[in-house]
Amino acid sequence: MAVRSEYLRPKRIIVFVVTLILALLTIFPLLWMLSAAFKGPDETGSNSLIPQAATLSNFIYVFTQVPFLTYMLNSFFVAVTVTVVALLFHSMAAYALSWLKFPGRDVIFLAIFSTFLVSLPIILVPLFILVKTLGLLNSYGGLIIPAIFNAFGIFMLRQFYITIPRELGEAAVLDGCSYWQVYWHLILPLSRPIMSALAVFFFLANWNSFLWPLTITSDQNFWMVQIGIAAFQQQYSSAWNYVMAASVVAAIPTLLLFFFFQRQLIESIKSTGIK
Repeated sequence: MAVRSEYLRPKRIIVFVVTLILALLTIFPLLWMLSAAFKGPDETGSNSLIPQAATLSNFIYVFTQVPFLTYMLNSFFVAVTVTVVALLFHSMAAYALSWLKFPGRDVIFLAIFSTFLVSLPIILVPLFILVKTLGLLNSYGGLIIPAIFNAFGIFMLRQFYITIPRELGEAAVLDGCSYWQVYWHLILPLSRPIMSALAVFFFLANWNSFLWPLTITSDQNFWMVQIGIAAFQQQYSSAWNYVMAASVVAAIPTLLLFFFFQRQLIESIKSTGIK
């Protein structure tokens, strides 16, 4: 045992060093962005991570000179609405595709799963024409409705529901519960970990969405935060202190979500059998 321990020690040190290097490479851009957000315009190009004269004027400028708060509220409203509605519909679809038996169930699931191969740029033009025909350009409906339906959530939930013992549902049916009652009182309470993880994924995906909102919104009152940052960067291409301040503000919700829900994310990956 002692020889084996001595053999594994250098290996663990190497793994630790490699992991530390990768972590530093990942964190360094965030640290540089945070440092630049507190620097003055003359100090932004310096290589020092510690500002010589830290200032909050960049953040004040972002919130007073441009409607950045409106962009953030739009992103928050769209992300929360899509997350709540998508979790409801996706959980019902996954429950039907995993627990209920009906003709064509597997074919429907394969058809939904195959949409993983279709990226947004491929369907961007027909989707834009459809949204324009429905009169949803420059509206919250145009931002929310197309983002609700996603095969990823249905797949993850279905994989999780398969692991739930069928005996629980059969016992509930014998006690007089309907399929809807089994879903509402049994399936949903048991799926809180995976639902929490998917809520994080859905919120972040819609908070950081750029291509679709850019395609259907020309009115700045409906711009989302990533479009605001892109427009901000074009307008102040040489003032990186303002751009970095806006980026830091936009990154705060994502960092908070990962900090508070990291355990749910890990548990959901384990429970769905993804290796």
